[in-house]
Amino acid sequence: MTQQPNPNERLQVVFEDVTYRYPRGTDDVLRRVELGIRENEFVAIVGRTGAGKTTLLSMVNGLIPHFFEGEIAGRVLSAGIDTQRSPATTMARVVGMVFQDAETQILANTVEKDIAFGPSNLGQDAETMKRNIAAALERTDLCGYERRSPSGLSGGEKQRVAIAGVLAMEPPILVLDEPTSELDPEASAHLFTLCDRLCTEQRMTLLLASHEAERLLDHAKRIIVIEEGTICWDGDPRSLYSDVGACHHRGISVPVIAELMWNLRQRGIRIDDPLPLTLDEAVPVVAGLFSGSKKNNASITSSARRPAQRRVLIDVRSLSHHYNGTRDALNGVDLQIARGEFIALVGKNGAGKTTLAKHFNGLLKPTAGKVIVSGKDTNRYSIGTLSKTVGYVFQNPDHQIFCPSVREEVEFGLRTMEGLTESEIASRTAEALRAVGLEDRSARHPFTLGKGERQKLAVASVLARAPEVLVIDEPTTGLDREGGRAMMAMIRRLHRDGHTIIVITHDMQLAADHAERVIVLAHGSILADGTPEEIFLQPDLLRRAGLTMPPVAALSLALHAKGIDPRCVAMNRFEEFVYDQHNAGAANAR
Repeated sequence: MTQQPNPNERLQVVFEDVTYRYPRGTDDVLRRVELGIRENEFVAIVGRTGAGKTTLLSMVNGLIPHFFEGEIAGRVLSAGIDTQRSPATTMARVVGMVFQDAETQILANTVEKDIAFGPSNLGQDAETMKRNIAAALERTDLCGYERRSPSGLSGGEKQRVAIAGVLAMEPPILVLDEPTSELDPEASAHLFTLCDRLCTEQRMTLLLASHEAERLLDHAKRIIVIEEGTICWDGDPRSLYSDVGACHHRGISVPVIAELMWNLRQRGIRIDDPLPLTLDEAVPVVAGLFSGSKKNNASITSSARRPAQRRVLIDVRSLSHHYNGTRDALNGVDLQIARGEFIALVGKNGAGKTTLAKHFNGLLKPTAGKVIVSGKDTNRYSIGTLSKTVGYVFQNPDHQIFCPSVREEVEFGLRTMEGLTESEIASRTAEALRAVGLEDRSARHPFTLGKGERQKLAVASVLARAPEVLVIDEPTTGLDREGGRAMMAMIRRLHRDGHTIIVITHDMQLAADHAERVIVLAHGSILADGTPEEIFLQPDLLRRAGLTMPPVAALSLALHAKGIDPRCVAMNRFEEFVYDQHNAGAANAR
């Protein structure tokens, strides 16, 4: 299905029979792409990792072919300008682009100077530049950050700085590559609302690559699906997400409610078309499954076990930390983490999640208070010693990858450990690569792997040292549906094998589906600590933390108002509840 533009409407972005291959590549990354995007249209680009989304976006502002070069056929027009024949300076006035990795486009030593960098290079006069910087700060919720150093910001805050820098240049076309991958739920919602306003109020044309199906359903006016370099679908979001099976086949994430309804249908429960895609649509459908039967109020108890029942591995006592002696990032945190737990750390950008986790293996030292890891005061031990107990996988795997092959990357950490023989290093390396499914990629250069595979490599490098605790910062950021599911399956497997897992995440449904215990941080303090059910079924608590309720929890609460009380926040538990109660009702009716 391809949406044909109205010939009477002005097209801002045009692809005319475009084929492209990267330098030294053996295959075409884009194949005969024909595409027209109208002025002030909000278009989302989706598809599995490696399908060609970033390549297509990079052609809109001329990064391809001016920066990446390669072989190109056909032409791309942005605001009527041929991107192959116009220099980067010309294209920068027409197309603003925000990359997935915000750090690659942050250059200055303060937030305000970084935002000013683009406008000043475009020659904006002082008054216009001042006005545009102020507007960009307000739109990205960065007022008060003007004098802050970007190096001390969280990943999500850096992403907002990058977006602000592009907005200050006032381009008529805005291109965003996974712009919410490091944003908390509230900031993500704010960004999509901003995108709506830019299109409607300032008539910007907006192209956005994203895996956030719920947001795209609510905001995008059109979705283009790319598969193996070709456009295989082009239409409205509702039509796309109504066919969940086709989305799965193409590796596309769908809204959680749509996934849940489709799963129930696959289990033989009658869910009529059109498939419910939103909470409001799902509530009457699920409630109707219980009509005529006793509404069972049996709640599903959590499987979480408290630290008192297990050996405490990490003991945090009155921990405070501030950067450069000026900003309190943590304020008197007390926390115990026990062996074998699966914990999710959640909170807004800047709440202190990563700062707290970096104290667990000595990457940061307390400004005040103590952190005791397996009996060792982190103030007295090196990162090398502490990393034997706590392994840390960064949000961006590229920050910890530097060897020329996958095998050597895993071996590197082992070679820093005393007493290991070559055979032991080889055995541990092979075992770690098997654990993450990269054994057949051992000779590859790490940067020839996809982002999901590089994340697995980072996990393998840490895993080879056999730490008891694995801290994984945003494990599914930027991954497609298949990559995200594979990553979480691997993490669950490591947990079953006895590792203590601490996941930092902005994905509330991921935390609800996988964690035994959820710790909510806000303003550098622990706001709440409990089971997923205890945390995610409290709307007021989530509101105070600046978090959104996971879709399954929201559905559970909505059904509670109708006398059906599953008290579930995890998708699989909700499915089991509906399946069991529906079948029990059917049996009683017979």
